[in-house]
Order: sequence, then C-alpha cells, then structure tokens
Amino acid sequence: MTSAPTWPAKASLTASTWPRRQFLGAALAAPWLGAAAPAALAAGEDLSKVTLRIGTYKGNWRALLTAAKLTQTPYKIEWRELNNGVLHIEALNGDALDLGSGSEIPALFAARQKAQVRFIAVVREDLNNQVTVARKDSGIRTIADLKGKRVGYVRATTAHYFLSKQLAEAGLGFSDINAINLSPADGLSAFDRGDLDAWAIYGYNGQIARLKYGARVLKTGVGYLSGNFPIYANPKSVSDPLTQLAITDYLQRLRRAYLWANQNYLDYARAISDETRIPVGDLIELWNNRSEDFDLRPVSDKVVTGHQDVADTFQKLGVLDGPAQVAPLWDRRFDKVLRPA
Repeated sequence: MTSAPTWPAKASLTASTWPRRQFLGAALAAPWLGAAAPAALAAGEDLSKVTLRIGTYKGNWRALLTAAKLTQTPYKIEWRELNNGVLHIEALNGDALDLGSGSEIPALFAARQKAQVRFIAVVREDLNNQVTVARKDSGIRTIADLKGKRVGYVRATTAHYFLSKQLAEAGLGFSDINAINLSPADGLSAFDRGDLDAWAIYGYNGQIARLKYGARVLKTGVGYLSGNFPIYANPKSVSDPLTQLAITDYLQRLRRAYLWANQNYLDYARAISDETRIPVGDLIELWNNRSEDFDLRPVSDKVVTGHQDVADTFQKLGVLDGPAQVAPLWDRRFDKVLRPA
C-alpha cells in the first residue's frame, strides 16, 4: 500500500506437547471463557436466517475455526477472502461485509475519511514476526548503523511505523537512510539480490530472510507496536438486533478458538499450511519464537490511546494528509461479553 485508500459510496511446541482439547457443547459455559453462553443462545433467538459475511485471509479465521471444530454456528457464515486490511474496510464501507480484520493502519485512513466502519475488539498477535533485519554481510549490527544505508520497508504499514520508531530511538529519521518503499515480494527479491542492506518487514517474509539468507535481526516490533489488531465491523450489522447477536456468538467462538490454538498449535499449523502451503515446520518455528499467545480482547482506553499515537505518528510522517481522530470509530458494545471472568 503506497498511498491513502479511497473508500467507495475495510512455549516451545512439539508434536506431543499437549493433548487435544475440544471446546464444544458444555464447554460454552466454562467460566474461563469469559461468558456463560453465547448471547444469541441465551436469548433464545432463531438465527438460522442470519448470514454473516466475514472477511478472512488465507490461514486465518476460517482455518482457525475449522481446526478448533467450532464451525457449527446457529447462523450461516459466508467467507470472503481479501488479502489486506484496506480491502476489508472498503468492503465494510460499501456494505459488502459484516466483519473483517487487519492492523491498526488501514483503520487510520478509515478514521481520516470517516468511513462507515467500527472497531469492536482486538486480536493480540505475535510481534516477533515484525522485524528489522540486516544482510549478514552488511556489517550492520544496530539500528544506528542504518545511517546512509539502503533500507527496504512497506509504506503505510506496521513496518513503516515500527521502523520510524526504531530510527527515532537511535536519533535518526527517514532522511538519514536511503528508504526504499517495496511490496513484501519485491522487498524479498531485492534483499536476496543484495540491493538492500536492511529490511523492515512483517510475517513469513522476515523468517525467510532470516532462515534462507542468514539475515541478522536488529529489532522486532516488541516495544514499538501495540500488538492490537482490530476487528472491523459494519455499523449497520452491529446495530441490527439479530445480526448483533450472531456477531456476539462469533466473537466468543473466535476467542475460544484462539485459546484452543494456544494449546493445540500443531493442529492449527496444519490447517494454516493446508491453505497457505507454508511448511508446518516453519510455522512451528515462528510459534516457538512468539512474543505472546493469541487472545481476543475487548476495547479499552489503552487500546484507543495506542491507536491514536499511530495516527499522530503517521501524520508527522506525511502518510496521512491531516489529523485522524480514531476514538469515534471504536465501539465498545461487545466489551462485556469479551471481558475475562
């Protein structure tokens, strides 16, 4: 993503580490899941005619719920695979989705342009897979060593944000480096060829750079990124009584699935691999080096404050063409059902 979007009228693990757990039936009432039962079931409502249109990525929510055996919902789910957060928000703004997800970054443009979208919860994800790496033959050992070097990054993404914070901490700015905006695929190719001295990147590409090309990790996203990845929602959907009940059930189901994945990651890794073709062993290696376990959490003041800091930083960097106030787009109506017991 190289420019602001326009919205239309988005613990080490081995194969035998833990026994498999199935969170079905009576498990819905387990107190540690944070709610006695899905609100839709507790209200006795018939949700059979409700269809949730949910945006997903390869190896994400669809694979997670399938692996956790939590797909038997009292409503229908229509999965729509969209490969970035901007597309999720565009679809939500155009009333083509009910739920989606992404990082805090696309949400900034939604706030700036007053898109019809709300943020209703946050997924906690690994920040050790958001990395600034240097080529093994570059002689670069610290962020300060990036001065005057060719550094790849992806504009208007988490990589742009954490790189800016890491540079500032070292007394540098983007004007002190030869910053090169590249897509993840192009960045990997450039890193491989030696056209980059260092690279700020996220996800599996960082692991490829490290394992295949011997890249040296200078910094991860820990301490720079919030770790909050918002769940995006359609305002019409969360305001409709029956659809809101279905979303409540889905959020609780998704939270149970993440908690299941923390203790059954090998099974989840196999499901991810089936969709993405990423080797299971590579996924396990990422998991073993994670910064924290998965979780799905309610909105909090800290979440909103952290998001506003990202907005303010991106305005200073010139990514946003003006101030973006994110608080009005955060919706806390689902906080009670997601709050841990």
